[in-house]
Amino acid sequence: MRNLSEARLTSIWRIIVCVAGGLLSLVQMASAQPLTDSDTEQVRRGEYLARAGNCMGCHTTRGGEPYAGGRKLNTPFGQFVTPNITPDKETGIGSWSGEDFWQALHYGKSKDGRNLYPAFPYTEYTKVTRPDADAIFAYLRSLPPIAQTNPPHKINPPYDNQALLYLWRKWYFNEGVYQPDKSKSDEWNRGNYLVQGLGHCNACHTPRNVWGASQDDQLTGGKIMGSYWYAPSLISPLEAGVSEWPVEDIVELLSTGINSHAVTSGSMATIVRQSLQYLSDYDIRSIAVYLQSLGEKKGDAKAPRKARKMPEQVRQYLALGQEVYEKHCQDCHGQSGEGIPKIYPPLAGNRNVTMSPPLNTIRNVLYGGYPPATAGNPRPHGMPPYQHFIRDTEIAQVVSYIRNAWGNRGSLVSPEDVDNSRGSEF
Repeated sequence: MRNLSEARLTSIWRIIVCVAGGLLSLVQMASAQPLTDSDTEQVRRGEYLARAGNCMGCHTTRGGEPYAGGRKLNTPFGQFVTPNITPDKETGIGSWSGEDFWQALHYGKSKDGRNLYPAFPYTEYTKVTRPDADAIFAYLRSLPPIAQTNPPHKINPPYDNQALLYLWRKWYFNEGVYQPDKSKSDEWNRGNYLVQGLGHCNACHTPRNVWGASQDDQLTGGKIMGSYWYAPSLISPLEAGVSEWPVEDIVELLSTGINSHAVTSGSMATIVRQSLQYLSDYDIRSIAVYLQSLGEKKGDAKAPRKARKMPEQVRQYLALGQEVYEKHCQDCHGQSGEGIPKIYPPLAGNRNVTMSPPLNTIRNVLYGGYPPATAGNPRPHGMPPYQHFIRDTEIAQVVSYIRNAWGNRGSLVSPEDVDNSRGSEF
């Protein structure tokens, strides 16, 4: 009987504990502060802004969890690893405040006050407004926390010295939120803000000095640090300047990755796929309006020199390239390099083909590629890689040919140029 009474008491006690736990949960649920409409709107706005800045593109490694970091960025100064920015308290930014996040974005300083390396583009993000920074932080705080410890940076000496980084910031970092130009339209200013600030286009489309600092903020083009792609000038009509394009054509290229004039490839195709295609009609048009306002007209640019009479050796070299073109390229790009609009890009008159350096054209032949799959171009036509079945000599010949056929004028390409264009894919 005693054992039976003890068993009953134990059961009753368990029931009491369960009921008490349930009541406690109900009390906690009742006392929790639900998200207000204002909070929800801020999170939604932050998600949009994070997409506009392509934050996930850097803070997500291939096959990894979104925003958990771990992506390796190779530079001449060492290898940087992007951090976890999910709200995990141990490995992410779960213990950060809005002020901490603003300090990183605007001042380039970590939560502990340590100077951040400009592999994180705070040199551009400093232009982002405080309300936009707060919205992005609210969105990141709304994400599921992911416990992921990423490996440390591998910075080459002496660049791992914080004293040198302090001097670098003194010389090359100008902190300050974007100030609108009152002489310009709201649309132009919005485009300028997105391009120069949140979109950090200058991080790629600018030449850099030996210390890795942007030499200007005019989008004059440059080799993308740590990659084997060239980000063309957005000013020069001989590269990727669009001052003479209709705004609608610029919008189409940025939002779909392709139009009747051009197609995006390499790093830019990734930006279109991950970020630009999701921007609002107003924002993408604002970017187009701003880009259209930059640079020179074709008539202002230095006219290309007339082609000299080719030496016989050069003529023979290009003739060999023509044979490769007719065998492998002509079916898609046409006998006269005319292409098929919005399917296969034209090569005749194509600035991407003729610009210096010829890096992007060589890599497109080596590795092939597709325009980005976007809502406006969901089934893009692509080009296969050719490095597996034609030699570097033939690639050099065919690239030289298309850079000098149908009125194109470009430098010749050597097999050494082809070999030097190889590198890690994104």
